Amino acid sequence: MAHKRRKKNKMHWNVQAITSTISTSLVLILIGLVILMSLTARVVADSVKENLTVTIVLNDDVQTNQAKQLQDSLCTLRYVGNIDYISREQAMQEQIESMGIDPTEFLGANPFSISMEIKVKPEYSVTDSLQWISTELRSTKSIAEVIYQKDLVDSLNRNLQRASFFLLAIAMLLIVISLSLINNTVRLSIYNHRFLLYTMKLVGARWSFIRRPFLIKAFWMGIASALIANTALFAGIYWAASHDEDVFRYVTQQNMAYTAIAILVVGLVLTIVCTFFSVTHCLKMRRSKLY
Repeated sequence: MAHKRRKKNKMHWNVQAITSTISTSLVLILIGLVILMSLTARVVADSVKENLTVTIVLNDDVQTNQAKQLQDSLCTLRYVGNIDYISREQAMQEQIESMGIDPTEFLGANPFSISMEIKVKPEYSVTDSLQWISTELRSTKSIAEVIYQKDLVDSLNRNLQRASFFLLAIAMLLIVISLSLINNTVRLSIYNHRFLLYTMKLVGARWSFIRRPFLIKAFWMGIASALIANTALFAGIYWAASHDEDVFRYVTQQNMAYTAIAILVVGLVLTIVCTFFSVTHCLKMRRSKLY
């Protein structure tokens, strides 16, 4: 009879462990999605910023060799990612192709000046940085005009801030919900062993000794939950990539690694912390509250 009871209790314990692991995995998948979305949003924003250009128009009297020297000196600046050189002839050809009109027919000469399109590094693609970059470039004598899309930059950074705030709010909400769900699941599992905990306390077992097997179980439950969550999340990403190759253009291997590590850390912290406080709560219970 006692053997059957122990076997039944062991089976009940295993069912609870599986249920807790699955519940924790579902929560970690949601948290992982938010983390991955945040990292991907940053990649998308950097991709857009890399395509933002600052156009400089040189003075009419600047010769080709002088323009090339200026280009070489600009390439050494810390905020410059890439420079596209646009000669007078190239500017003329682009004008003819876009408008279908040759200005030399009625002006008698090429009206365009040498220009350059500077692609600024993403970390400098903010309003304040672009303002002092523009001021610094204008101080160069051979540069007549500096042009950049201020409204587009302001809109991009404003939307990025809103998206970051929104994702952060969702992440915080999910963490609060996950703490509640995992804590209730773990507490229910441990509550079923309250009489065992109380008996061990009566015979003089230290609280740290009583907590140890539960914390070890919580550790492995956190590992298993993180593995399940990562497998499900990345399987979904590779499935999406099989239908659209551009997925890996934004969901980078580095961000996937960061997400996997974050899921593992969050899973371990949640399960271990919740188990610690749940066991402590049961150990503090009086005999009258056990029934």
